[in-house]
Amino acid sequence: MPATVSHRDTCRLCGSKNVERVVSLQPIPLSENYSTDRQVAANAPRYPVDVYMCGDCGHVQHLDVIDPKDLWDSYTYYSGDAKGMPEHFLQVSDKIIKKSNPPAGSLIVDIGSNDGSLLKPFKQAGFRVLGIDPATEVAKKANESGIPTIPSLMSLDLAKQIHGEHGPAQVICAFNVFAHADNLGEMVDCVRLMLAPDGLFFFEAQYLLDIIDGVLIATIFHEHMSHHSVKPLIDFLDRHGLELISVERARIQHGSLIGAVQLKGGKRPVEDSVKQLLALEADRKLDKLQTLRDFDAKVKQLRDRTIGLVETWKKQGATIAGYGAARSGPTLIAQLGLAGAIEFIVDDHPQKVGKYETGDGIPVVPTAELCKRMPDYTVILAWVHSQKIIETNQEYLDKGGHLVVLCPQTRIVGKNGDVKF
Repeated sequence: MPATVSHRDTCRLCGSKNVERVVSLQPIPLSENYSTDRQVAANAPRYPVDVYMCGDCGHVQHLDVIDPKDLWDSYTYYSGDAKGMPEHFLQVSDKIIKKSNPPAGSLIVDIGSNDGSLLKPFKQAGFRVLGIDPATEVAKKANESGIPTIPSLMSLDLAKQIHGEHGPAQVICAFNVFAHADNLGEMVDCVRLMLAPDGLFFFEAQYLLDIIDGVLIATIFHEHMSHHSVKPLIDFLDRHGLELISVERARIQHGSLIGAVQLKGGKRPVEDSVKQLLALEADRKLDKLQTLRDFDAKVKQLRDRTIGLVETWKKQGATIAGYGAARSGPTLIAQLGLAGAIEFIVDDHPQKVGKYETGDGIPVVPTAELCKRMPDYTVILAWVHSQKIIETNQEYLDKGGHLVVLCPQTRIVGKNGDVKF
């Protein structure tokens, strides 16, 4: 059943109609959807992921919007299973507690809480916790693990209900979901409604500057409707009665932005970190259309390079596999000319092994098959874990296999390190 998709003609943050397409990409299927039928998977519908920029506020975004029910109903991404994410959340929760200093027993709310991985450290520290997530199976897992989770999209009605039943939240989080909402205005209005007068809202999203610098094409898929930067967010939050008081760049996901927000007119001063990133963005012309057009040109160069490699491998009669049935897989395959080249994908996710990746119908097999089948080249589709994958697959490399990293730069790794190409 095809998903419902709509195209908005206004900026998601400021409402301006002065929006321009700056990165043209191939349509891709919905990520995190796998089928037991190869033909069904191969014929999965594809939807646009072109990137637009607002000429007025500088916000970078997708304007083709997938209906949330179609996007989240079959979602299979679990934060707790992602390498490095539980450790990251543990560090983040510690920083949040120190920065916000919530009284004992305070309510901590996480919007887009997934399997509850971020809320677990807060619960262990003695705080009341509540998650909200529309992915029903993921929310079910969170509830089963002892993290109270409402299986729903965030809405004003739900925010009023939560405030009425649980009282104000001292801390509200939106980690890796602040880029997922089409109606961001409603999301931050929900935050303002639920937040205690001296509370703090923390969000994390991939940072536009890191996406550009690293040519992180793999982070562009339907869930990521916004690619955030500081300047557009300040005015947006201000219009909704909120104030950005600090920002921090983190290395998770190869570059993200963690922001702290208070109610407008709150007691905390705006920290120098905000002014410093504003100055950096101005210096890098991050709000200029030409900057994104230059990024588009780099993406096309990366695509041409990958297509050239694949053509060479095919002429050599080489076999090609993929490593990681990741959310980024369909993007890398479609945007970098890998369609029809990958014979199988190795992964150990129980909900993916034995099924087929949507879009190309590539079978997903256990990672133990890598050394048994010994493909000549294995493209790392789970790009954020490239280094870890290289370190843990030395046997495959020693036996003559090659691991291929596509972004942020193309690398071919053999048993003795990088191979020239």
